[in-house]
Amino acid sequence: MEYKDYYKVLGVPRTADAAEIKRAYRKLARQYHPDKNKAKGAEDKFKDVNEANDVLGDAKKRQAYDQLGANWRAGERFTPPPGWNFETGGFGGGRRPGGAAGFGNAGGPAGGNFSDFFSTLFGGAEGGFNTADGNFGGGQDQQAKLAIALEDSYNGATRNISIGQRTLSVRIPKGVTAGQTIRLAGQGAHGGNLLLELEFAPHPDFQVEGRDIQVTLPVTPWEAALGGKVPVPTLGGTVELNLPAGTQGGKKLRLKGRGLPGTTAGDEIVLIQIVTPPAKSDEDRAFYGDMKRRFAFDPRKS
Repeated sequence: MEYKDYYKVLGVPRTADAAEIKRAYRKLARQYHPDKNKAKGAEDKFKDVNEANDVLGDAKKRQAYDQLGANWRAGERFTPPPGWNFETGGFGGGRRPGGAAGFGNAGGPAGGNFSDFFSTLFGGAEGGFNTADGNFGGGQDQQAKLAIALEDSYNGATRNISIGQRTLSVRIPKGVTAGQTIRLAGQGAHGGNLLLELEFAPHPDFQVEGRDIQVTLPVTPWEAALGGKVPVPTLGGTVELNLPAGTQGGKKLRLKGRGLPGTTAGDEIVLIQIVTPPAKSDEDRAFYGDMKRRFAFDPRKS
């Protein structure tokens, strides 16, 4: 079995701190990620980079690895020293998982995905090149929620988000709806994917259901009674709505295709709210008194 110099794989000195190791790993993971690099050998390099990061990026594994000494060179034949604990990755009693101590890949869900060197030292029981879920090199999918404005879905947009110390540019496709997921390949933990579940931030005017949006439209009693054109806000700007004469409060009118875009665009539902002007003076109150006598209308009996 050949010794693997994980510091050399990442291109960092043995004195590198955690931040240096992380930067080197991210750079190389992006360079060799199979989703982006189809060159021959890129996948193997990506596996090596992730394996190196799995060890050097973990304080306990790194300490155990460093105990092997700095005198080994990559490619030299290697045998763990007597007393090496395969279970903990260090010295002391114990045996490697999956049976008696020995060489080769250990049992477990990731068996066969790490190099013999890693599997011998650490048991090969975590991480690895996992083709079953589309992750490479032990990458873990990370999930997060991303709140966007309705306008971002209506027009399409690009937004910058902060993940830890990183700033990522995220393209919001036109017509996305709440609950949909945007996948950022290779931006999760250890080269896994970052899955952003979309949700809509509260909007001052609109509520959303699927691709339909709803707005409450205040109208005056005379607009409701007489009908006519009234301005209505939409995601694409203000339009005029033909309000039928005799419209009652609570009625819903539909603006076709004014919701979120899609193969079939959603609609905008306009909820009518009749707002009565306050009687602030004697003349106003007299006017309402005349209306009362003129119409003799009781909505509770209609």
